[in-house]
Amino acid sequence: MSDLMWPMVAGSEPDGRAGGAFANPVIAGFHPDPSVCRVGEDYYLACSSFEYFPGMPIFHSRDLVHWEQIGNALERPSQLTLPPGMPSSAGVYAPTLRHHDGRFWLITTNVAPGGGNMLFTATDPAGPWSDPVRLPGVGGIDPDLAWDEQGRCWCTVAGIQQVRIDPETGQTIGEPRGLWSGKPGAQAPEAPHLYRIGPFWYLMIAEGGTERGHAVSIARGPAPDGPFEPCPGNPILTHRGTNRPIQNTGHADLVQAPDGSWWMVLLAVRPQGGTPGWHVLGRETFLAPVSWVDGWPVVGELAPVMAAPPWPAHPVAAPPVRDDFDGDRLHPRWIWVRSRPDELRSAERPGWLTLRARGAGLDEPDVTFVGRRQQHQSCRARTLVDATGGRGGLAMRVDEAHHYEIEAGDGQVRVLARTASLRSTVATRAVPDGPVRLRIDVIACSPQQWHPRLEPDTLHLGIEDADGTFDVLAELDGRYLSTEVAGGFTGRVIGMYAACGEVGFDWFDYEPL
Repeated sequence: MSDLMWPMVAGSEPDGRAGGAFANPVIAGFHPDPSVCRVGEDYYLACSSFEYFPGMPIFHSRDLVHWEQIGNALERPSQLTLPPGMPSSAGVYAPTLRHHDGRFWLITTNVAPGGGNMLFTATDPAGPWSDPVRLPGVGGIDPDLAWDEQGRCWCTVAGIQQVRIDPETGQTIGEPRGLWSGKPGAQAPEAPHLYRIGPFWYLMIAEGGTERGHAVSIARGPAPDGPFEPCPGNPILTHRGTNRPIQNTGHADLVQAPDGSWWMVLLAVRPQGGTPGWHVLGRETFLAPVSWVDGWPVVGELAPVMAAPPWPAHPVAAPPVRDDFDGDRLHPRWIWVRSRPDELRSAERPGWLTLRARGAGLDEPDVTFVGRRQQHQSCRARTLVDATGGRGGLAMRVDEAHHYEIEAGDGQVRVLARTASLRSTVATRAVPDGPVRLRIDVIACSPQQWHPRLEPDTLHLGIEDADGTFDVLAELDGRYLSTEVAGGFTGRVIGMYAACGEVGFDWFDYEPL
């Protein structure tokens, strides 16, 4: 492993191009625990995915600002098994993505029966990725990989514990030992990343828990196993106790650009509404500049609008509003709860996505549901559904106990709401047999309307006529589909489901408002 360079101008921050700016988050929606690496002029990033399949989305960028999903690392059952009995917010936890010796390496934890820590490799980050090399001697979560000058591979996990491994076989070398774990008594020392930068080895961690107390701290030492000296300015990043619109900042990774400047990707949230503030999109991926002072990283301002990096932008095409389901494969943004059915097409109905019910609806862990992450605080989703052979429709999901849906079947359209132990049929409307357009509009609250119990947003569920007229059957409070209410580590996913029989979907639209 070659040493990463010190900054060309110590103590200076990258300047944005004149008039240039970018918006944070750089990857919006439920994309937590980012890990990044650079190969030449290209950047690659992986995120955790929890109970969704395929697992671990992979992104590519040329400028650190504009990211495009190029695949999912774990897309075969031989790579990832998420059994129905596994609770939501278990599954695939925080990864580390690295490039070493001509290969991409990805290490993660599957928090499920038969899971544990696993290592995957690929020559192309878009895939295919290998089947897992299992690490039975490595416990804990949030595993990191680093190689020293002798080619030895070090694996560091939450806790903070470290052990050497053979990455080809998964065998451990020696016994795990404890390392510096942040501020004494701090909650949840986790998300370790180990770097050789200049003359030092740096150990960066998260502490304080992934909620409002989240923070990033760092230490340095002469060797990958320490001893480590904490930075006198720790934590180097936290927004706890502030009124900033970006909160829960932590779980960070560092990357050096070709010009020698340094950058940090991290997770954070954007709370909305009154007290205590509800975040509904999950933990998202943000970008901040990093400078170096006296051999320590100093994180620059982290804000919703930031000065652009000092190199040409490389925008990527926005995804189309409509997915017509005409191709042989779904785009990698589409995810399923725990497993993906083998058959998604019906020979009798080409160009339609056909869902066949497994569980009895969204209350069940084996529900047939396919969706995409909500990525905008105000957005619209629509679909044309034919439920003459069953029941199903359009849903906004957080987990089995927190979801809203508008469902067609049996000559009716129903709005259903599940909030913890309560399940309600909120509205019904008789409809003719045949396809019907279902729609959900998400309307974020206005900061000018603040009051202590102001909801973060309102979801409007209803039927859309062919001319676009929206017949709203129900308006539901969005706070009940937030992490502060539901708990867990994920965010909203909006999509299509089958609760009974066979349900067809001709198209699906998603667009910001």
